[in-house]
Amino acid sequence: MSEEGVVKTEKRTSQRVDLVSDTGFGKFLKLLHSVSSEGLISLGVGEPDFPTPWHICEAAVDAMKKGFTGYTPSPGFPELRLAVAEDLEKRCGVRYDPETEIVITVGSSEAMDLAFRAMLNPGDEVIMSDPHYVCYPSCISLAQGVAVLVPTRAENEFKLEAAQIEARLTPKTRVILFGYPANPTGTEMERGDLVEIAELAEKHDLLVVSDEVYSALTYGVEHTCFPSLPGMKERTILLDGFSKRYAMTGWRLGYAAGPADLIAAMGKIHQHTMLSAASMAQKAALEALKGGVDDTKQMVAEYSRRRVVMFEGVKKMGLECHEPKGAFYVFPSIRATGITSAEFAERLLVEEKVVVIPGNLFGQQGEGFVRCCYAAAMPDIEEALRRMGRFVRALLQ
Repeated sequence: MSEEGVVKTEKRTSQRVDLVSDTGFGKFLKLLHSVSSEGLISLGVGEPDFPTPWHICEAAVDAMKKGFTGYTPSPGFPELRLAVAEDLEKRCGVRYDPETEIVITVGSSEAMDLAFRAMLNPGDEVIMSDPHYVCYPSCISLAQGVAVLVPTRAENEFKLEAAQIEARLTPKTRVILFGYPANPTGTEMERGDLVEIAELAEKHDLLVVSDEVYSALTYGVEHTCFPSLPGMKERTILLDGFSKRYAMTGWRLGYAAGPADLIAAMGKIHQHTMLSAASMAQKAALEALKGGVDDTKQMVAEYSRRRVVMFEGVKKMGLECHEPKGAFYVFPSIRATGITSAEFAERLLVEEKVVVIPGNLFGQQGEGFVRCCYAAAMPDIEEALRRMGRFVRALLQ
């Protein structure tokens, strides 16, 4: 009891916060910051190493010069929503009403948060893959949902399988969540696999959240937009954005497209939390879509070149690895070394000054793997592979 006679409770945070998983990433970051940055090569951060194309930046500067620095309509500038709708129809063959079926958000992460808060009641279950993007379970938990993990197999390139989903359905199942191309595995789902999941969603009247933020970054395969499948637009929230496709991570701009009732519910929450995405960022995004410069094509060509070097490099050092078909990650198995993912990443950092992310941070099925990001300069990738190869050979002796 305080001097004023007021009883102080020991715990002042909410039970909801307790549901947010501490994946161990904090411990790894603490170790990372304790290591001198001199000579350090990072294959860890999952963002483009390209700067935002200058014509996109100029559009934001011009917008600020002209006074576009205030609030925008909460769902986003009408002309940007129209441009997103036109882009989705062109790329994916899906037509959305820009007035009622698209909302511009502060990154695709906000779009995901809005989707789950708009769709889930307490205790509703969301089926998702393991391994998975690190924020998925927390977004579900914060919406008072329950994440139901479906183990995926390296032997099948970590693809989410309809039969495995169906085996985990219960009366509480509400949503299927997946992201592809996938972080951390680089996996791209084939159309036939997605058709089976679509049939399952229709059969059991399930909603779907399809995170396709890496959809423009594929190599030698054609991306299938999930809501383009028969009957899926009516039950799918599509998440996408500008971060990966246009190297605009710091601009924090994404969007959701989906059925009008769900988008309206998401927009209601968005209005009372974020209100609107930054006006100058929206003007930049409009230039990205309408500027007539194919920035993505050039980036993808360079990522593809790096991907081959990284993939071949980890195989040459004796690590098993499936060929990634999208995003900018390889996910090699380090089980042959006899140490855990965390120990591998920590020792590689300390002994060779190369940063990779332990696979267990992405779920239980990620144990025995590490995520290596090839959104780095080619000389850095080559030197990182040389150091990593030396480290692995010492472990395998």
